[in-house]
Amino acid sequence: MLFNYKFGGSTSVVSNASSVGMSFAPDTNRTPTFFVGKLHRKLAFREAISALHDVVVSDMRFVPRDKTAYLTWAKQQEESWLADYMLAQNVSDVSEQIRVVQGKLQAVQKEMGKYTGPYYEARQRYFNYLWERDKDAWFVLDPVITVHPDEVFFECFSQDESSYGKLSASYNVFREINEFACGTTNVDYSADLYNEFQKIRDYKETDFSIDPSGFSVQTTGEAEYKEVKIDLPDSWVRGFLQVSSAMTLPATTLHLHPMDVHDICLMLRRFKEKTGPRSIRFRLTPGEPVRLVFDPWGKELVCARSRYEGLAEQEIRIWGRRRLLTLERLVPVAKGFTVSLLGSGLPSFWLADLGEMTFTLGLSGWSANDWSRLGNFDLMAPRGDVLPSTARQVFETLKQTWFARPDELVQKTGLDSKTVLAALGTYTQAGRAIYDLNLGVYRVRELTQEPLPMEQLRFANPREEAARRYVASGGVQVYAQPTPEGTRLTGRVRSADGRDYHPDLLIDRDERLSKATCDCAYYAQHKLMTGPCDHMLALRMKHSG
Repeated sequence: MLFNYKFGGSTSVVSNASSVGMSFAPDTNRTPTFFVGKLHRKLAFREAISALHDVVVSDMRFVPRDKTAYLTWAKQQEESWLADYMLAQNVSDVSEQIRVVQGKLQAVQKEMGKYTGPYYEARQRYFNYLWERDKDAWFVLDPVITVHPDEVFFECFSQDESSYGKLSASYNVFREINEFACGTTNVDYSADLYNEFQKIRDYKETDFSIDPSGFSVQTTGEAEYKEVKIDLPDSWVRGFLQVSSAMTLPATTLHLHPMDVHDICLMLRRFKEKTGPRSIRFRLTPGEPVRLVFDPWGKELVCARSRYEGLAEQEIRIWGRRRLLTLERLVPVAKGFTVSLLGSGLPSFWLADLGEMTFTLGLSGWSANDWSRLGNFDLMAPRGDVLPSTARQVFETLKQTWFARPDELVQKTGLDSKTVLAALGTYTQAGRAIYDLNLGVYRVRELTQEPLPMEQLRFANPREEAARRYVASGGVQVYAQPTPEGTRLTGRVRSADGRDYHPDLLIDRDERLSKATCDCAYYAQHKLMTGPCDHMLALRMKHSG
């Protein structure tokens, strides 16, 4: 998916003995978005923005061991080993013949090296140059920054697209705010910034700006702009949309003391697993300390400072735990951590309370399961048919204040809660809004300047198409039963081959699919870790009418 960026210069940090100046260059092709102020919470911001960098460069994908050095050494030892063997066997005449043949082979290899050697050497020098001088060529996915009336927040994805990072900074983090314009833009975020961020000190004045000069019209200053065409992978865009949908789902919430998070990171540092399962089991008992069991060792960590305040006893298991080391440097500046667990094998969100800042780390079900390939969490979000004009009315009302709670939009629009939530879900899945887990509000966040090509992103899942066929064929029977938690849906779904399936769903009061089971093979294998099966969707569609 091709995106055109035009940056007003390059993002830079100027540091001296008494001050630090940070200037982020925005994409001038987008609606003017800028912010100028002085940083007040310097050290906490330094640690948080550095943790965001750790998310950007994180890559937990398996990398085969490099055996080049060993093979080179083994080749050098080959002649010595062979000579020792021949000497032990007392066959000097044969060893002489072998040496002649080896000499000829070496001559052939040397001749071939004239053609292949320079290529491999040049390629290695090029990669070394990029790594040392231009890391931007390695990490091309610039973060998204949004300015709102109450805060500024950055968003980014890891290299393996399994970790999502968001840093929200309220205006109390700054002082002497000169000017700002609300909106969303991509910023030029060079890799050298990380080293410059480490120079931020309490005794230095730090100027923070998303440079507004990049939006001024200049006929002779075109050389100052850097035009970039980036072919972003569809998975990167789809991942952002899935994160936004997953944030709206019901979750088990618990609070951890910073020292308990430190103990989790210490456990991961002290022990290195060599076999599976590589998971953490949260054993939650109401009114008792949170207990975590680290597999495969079975080591239990009791979080004595953190008690579970939920109502039901349960055990939730998550994988990809080494990604939690991103939170390590936030422990000294954090007041506490809030963990939202969607379920076993499902995503989790870790929110670090940094006072006037909040750092959100969103982890997919496991490291190899990136946000875009398997987790179809948009299928579990509030769904419903809303007229385009009605959805536009809700979104335009949201844009008036840039952020709002659903009940506030219900009062302003005069629409019912179900319609408002369905409209918000539509714009969330289109990349134009995002749910704020920290404050419980929806925010305007235009992921791109132009509308996203939803057909290319294939947000209409194949399971959704199968569900529509079940409904159209008349093979779906549904029974609705009100419960204190919401509405329970049961019934029968008949497939084309005549088989009957019996899904069981719980739709909460916010129209979200919170619990579900089915007797089909898809659910038996995946549970809800890759989203609901087609039979669950058919039952929900039939109920919605």
